[in-house]
Parts: sequence; C-alpha cells; structure tokens
Amino acid sequence: MLSPSLFLLLLGLIGAQAAVDSRRAAAMAGGLCQARPTDLVFIIDSSRSVRPSEFEQVKVFLAKVIEGLDVGPNTTRVGVINYASRVKNEVSLKTHRTKAGLIKAVSKIEPLSTGTMTGLAIQFALNVAFSEGEGARVKSPDISKIAIIVTDGRPQDNVKDVAQRAWDAGIEIFAIGVGRVDMKTLRQMASDPLDDHVDYVKSYSVIEKLTKKFQEAICVSDLCASGDHDCQQVCISTPGSYKCACKDGFTLMNDGRSCSACSNTATDVVFLIDGSKSIRPENFELVKKFIIQIIDSLDVSPNNAHVGLVQYSSSVRQEFPLGLYNNKKDLKDAVKKMDYMEKGTMTGQALHYLSDNSFSPSQGARPGVTKVGIVFTDGRSQDYIGEAAKKAKENGYRMYAVGVGSAVENELKEIASEPTGEHYFYTADFKAMSQIAKKLQINICKDEDPCECDSLVKFQKKVEEAVQALTKKNILYKGMSKRIALLENKIV
Repeated sequence: MLSPSLFLLLLGLIGAQAAVDSRRAAAMAGGLCQARPTDLVFIIDSSRSVRPSEFEQVKVFLAKVIEGLDVGPNTTRVGVINYASRVKNEVSLKTHRTKAGLIKAVSKIEPLSTGTMTGLAIQFALNVAFSEGEGARVKSPDISKIAIIVTDGRPQDNVKDVAQRAWDAGIEIFAIGVGRVDMKTLRQMASDPLDDHVDYVKSYSVIEKLTKKFQEAICVSDLCASGDHDCQQVCISTPGSYKCACKDGFTLMNDGRSCSACSNTATDVVFLIDGSKSIRPENFELVKKFIIQIIDSLDVSPNNAHVGLVQYSSSVRQEFPLGLYNNKKDLKDAVKKMDYMEKGTMTGQALHYLSDNSFSPSQGARPGVTKVGIVFTDGRSQDYIGEAAKKAKENGYRMYAVGVGSAVENELKEIASEPTGEHYFYTADFKAMSQIAKKLQINICKDEDPCECDSLVKFQKKVEEAVQALTKKNILYKGMSKRIALLENKIV
C-alpha cells in the first residue's frame, strides 16, 4: 500500500501584519478604545544625533498614537516635551482637547539640535508638565499618569534618581531607544516590569510600528473586534480580555488558542536562524525563546515531529540535525546552548543549505514526511534569495518567514509559501516575537488514501453483488419448493 500523502496546516495570522494593523486602526476609529482618564506626556529627544528627517518620523509616530486615542478633557489629555541641552514645553496637557488640534501642534515642532539632557527633561515633566497648572489632574487611583520617552543616545546627565522620583509620584515611564542608544540608561528610566516598558528599534524608519503597543497601553479595547487576539477560529469577548473557541467539528487544543480536526503525525521541522551582528546578543536570547515556544507546540517524539536547527550569518552552521533529539527537554537544552555567530546576513546561502543538506536523508530527514522550514531574519539579505527560495518550495517544503526590525517584507514574502499572507510574519520589536510564536502552531493531518477509498468501493460492490446473487437463489429456491408441493398434491 502506498504511504498516505500529508499536508501542513499553519494555525497563523488571518492575513498579513498590515491587515491586522488596519483592523486595529478601524477598531480605534470606531470608538472601541475606551481609555480610563489618562494624562499622557511624550518626552522626545531632538539632540544633534537626531537628523531632521528622523525627527519627522518621530512626529509621525506621535501623530499615529494620538490618532488611536480617546482624546478629551475627561478621557486622555496629551502633552509633548521637546528636549536636547534644554527643555521646551511644546504642548501642555491643557492646550488641545481635540485630536486635530494636537496633531497639528505636533507637526509644527522643530528639533533643538544640541545635547542630550534626558534627566533634565524627566525633571521638567515631573515639576511642570504633570502639574495642575499645565492641565494635569489631581493624583488619583482612577487617573493614569504616563510618560513616553523617545531617545537615540546616551544621556549627558543622571537619569536614575530623577526617574525614581517620577515613579514615586505615580508616573509610569515607557522608554523607547533607537539605533545606538545606551540600553543601560534606558532601563534605568523605565518603570517595572522592564519587558513591558523598554522598547528598542534599530532605526527611526520603523518606530511608527510601535504605535499599536502604546495605543494598547492606554486603551481598553474589544480585542476580538480589533483583531488583536491569537484565536485561530472563534474569539469570544470578555471584559478586558477574550477567550477562544472552535467551529463545529473542531476541537480546542491544549494551548487554548488552536483548533484541530485531526491528530498530530510525522513532520520534519528545520529552523533557519539569522545570527548576524545586527541582532545583538540580548535579542538573540529572545530568538532562542521564540524557537523554544514553537517546540513546545509540537508533538516531538521518534514517530511524530523531528526538529533541526541551522544558524547563519556570513556562513552557515548546523547546530543540530533532524532526529538527533527526540524529546522536548533535550531539544530546548540544545537551543539554549546555541552560540551567537554575528557577522553578515547570507539568507540565500542558508536557503540553499536547507535544500541541499538539512532535508537530506543523510541529515536525518525521513522520506515521505512533510518538510517544514521556518526562516527568521532581522534584515536585508546580502545575497540573492530568489533561486534558493523557489527551489525550497518546488521541493515541496512548506516555508514560513518571520521578520523583525529591518527585515524586508518583500523578501519574507518571496521565501514564504502560498498563500503568502498566511506564511509570513513581521514585527518591529523583538519582544513581540512571543506573540508570533503563539500564533505559529503547526498541525499535521492525513489526507484520505485514494487506494483505501477504491478498495472500500470495490469491497462494497462485491458485497452488493453477493447479496443480489443470494437473493436470486432464494427466489429460485422458493419457486422450486412451490412446484414440488403442487406435484405432491397431484400425486396424493
């Protein structure tokens, strides 16, 4: 009997990230953002290191966050502080009570182009911007006080002590670092937990992709209506949260998000991980956590899911082949021990390695088993990927592409299998990779074996023919019995 054919279902995002963002924007515009009363002050660095074009991108980010808020005297009040070597109060909390007025005021802000006195700016926010005289409301458990700092350098003054005073005054501080920012001082400014309050982007060109996070920090939304959930099929709204359900004929999996109409079966999964210098060591640790999250969702065993791991930069290095580890614990331990390569980004070379080596029988790949490739990268490839990406898909591999930061979405789409919208993921922030991992669930289902189906039809046809033959014999038998009875009566 022939081996049954297999196909892979990805329990992923409905559409591309852009579609999610547009649904979110529509939800905000439709009044789904219900913010508690909030005094929000942006503290933006316009020192010499911030180019005029980059400062314009910061203003676009501010405008997009404001656009998604419920602005008003009784809801969200917004202020803006501009700083370099000195501090300028551009917009006070009492100045504008409409989105249009706020956005217009933000568009007129000009960079100061001197030093970087971040501590001075925080002190100004504490003493002036969040004062009642500038439109702040009296401190109350019912009113949030939020400061969002955007900076790209090392402060020339102390930030730790003044940030502590701001926290003590009830101000929640979010710190966004760009480019060559000093991460140590960024963490000194931000509120706890740091994972929620510190963000890093490689350049100002991608800062606006953090918009959604800061709208969520202020808004309490209908997460189902906005599309900001990780349910595969059905999302049910609950106060401030949601729960997942499945359509008829499907079962909710143990993760509480995924739905399945079939059981897990054999598949070979290989991770192709970008270890280039631009990742940075702290983010490489987040990449490892991402891989481990995916592994946790698989049915790893000798007969079901096998996992391999390849890292690449200017060269390609196999961390471990398929089938070397057949349980989750050993796999996760091996991932944690992976050393960071640094150097370049040769994604095309890595894709060739996937086809020529990772999925070959000599490296543990199993014949007749579905092959799944998960590619992660944070930047533009330094070599041509087209031919290698095409070859992988022509070989029948299911290819998923995950991009972060400066990853090129057109390259991700070129790597991803069809339908492209369901096979590639993008986020501006490494910390958001955990959300992608929650959505990227792999399930394997068996196709019906046409041979088995034909055999069943033939068997059924034979049974029907046999029944018909028996019926005819029975009729003949009954007819013969009748004739014998008549003859017997005549003889008598």
